[in-house]
Amino acid sequence: MVMLFAAVGLLSWRVLAQPASAHTRSQSRGKVAAGHKGAGHAKAAAKPTTTTTKPSPPPPFKVTSVSPRNGSTGVGGETPITVSFSTPVALSGRLPSVSPSVPGSWVRDGARTLAFRPGGAYVPDSKVTVTIPTGVRARDGAQLAHPVVDHFSVTHGSVVRLQQLLSLLDYSPLAWRPSGTPLSPTDTAAQLRAAFHPPAGNFYWRQKGWPSNLTSLWHPGTYNVMVKGLVMSFEADHALTVDGIAGPHVWATLLSALANHQLNTGGYNYALASETQPESLTIWHNGKVVFHSPANTGIAASPTAPGTFPVYERLRSQVMRGTNPNGSHYADPVQNVAYFNGGDAVHYIARADYGIPQSLGCVELPLKAAAKAWPWLAYGTLVTVTPPA
Repeated sequence: MVMLFAAVGLLSWRVLAQPASAHTRSQSRGKVAAGHKGAGHAKAAAKPTTTTTKPSPPPPFKVTSVSPRNGSTGVGGETPITVSFSTPVALSGRLPSVSPSVPGSWVRDGARTLAFRPGGAYVPDSKVTVTIPTGVRARDGAQLAHPVVDHFSVTHGSVVRLQQLLSLLDYSPLAWRPSGTPLSPTDTAAQLRAAFHPPAGNFYWRQKGWPSNLTSLWHPGTYNVMVKGLVMSFEADHALTVDGIAGPHVWATLLSALANHQLNTGGYNYALASETQPESLTIWHNGKVVFHSPANTGIAASPTAPGTFPVYERLRSQVMRGTNPNGSHYADPVQNVAYFNGGDAVHYIARADYGIPQSLGCVELPLKAAAKAWPWLAYGTLVTVTPPA
């Protein structure tokens, strides 16, 4: 029995010491797996990590184009101005401006464009400045970072309308009568439009008695020496540069004078220097001869140029200096000087006689005659020189 007990005891020890069965190992792995699964579930329950994406900034609000383009010339008098932007534009902020000021209004022309519709027209030959300030806003509230400034030049005004205005202001020897209802002198918008689209009407000579040398110069719609002389007369009366160029200041002043009824009261003068001997100078005022005198014109070596020219400078006296045909120099005191063509002038100079070629291109008069002629030879007065018959 002792041996049997020992055998049983040995068997029991071997059973306890042998490796676990597959079932036991399976259960053990199950417990371990359960433990790992629990840990993984705990991590999934932790607060997830989030990534914040910044929204894209809105596109910049800027001017993409202006029409007429910067630097454009010859732009029509009633051309609209358009300003286009990169994003939709609002009308609630500041609006672009136009200088010189013109009647009209800014409107939205599509989502991204502002348009200026002139209520009248621009001043002829003027330089228009379009300023788009930083106060202009987009619909999303953005505004321009920098102002934009563009310029364009307006085309010439109508020569016919220029002639009409000079007639209405009594500067021309011709009067003008409109065919329809006259435009109001104080209607700025209508007057500006008429500068490019003149109303219909008729010109007619105020007085008879003018020589054909003058009447042959009249051509409606043609800017010739006659119109230039009229413009110079107007410029002299209104403290403008006397150059005979109908620029923006002349147009603006013409319309202002019309609105304020500032008429010329000096009438119209015209002078004719004849080189047919005996040479002479004749002056007409309002169709009547008011002056006639013997005169000297240029010698063969330095003749007086034939043609018609407006008086552009007037001096009571001066010392004329120059070079004689033989190369010697002269310095002659003269009086009552009216320059009409380069260095050629009507003036007094002492001579033994008058009525023959003696000058170096000027029209010379006796002292008393020159004093009488000078007031009639105002700025813009035409002087015609005719060659010998």
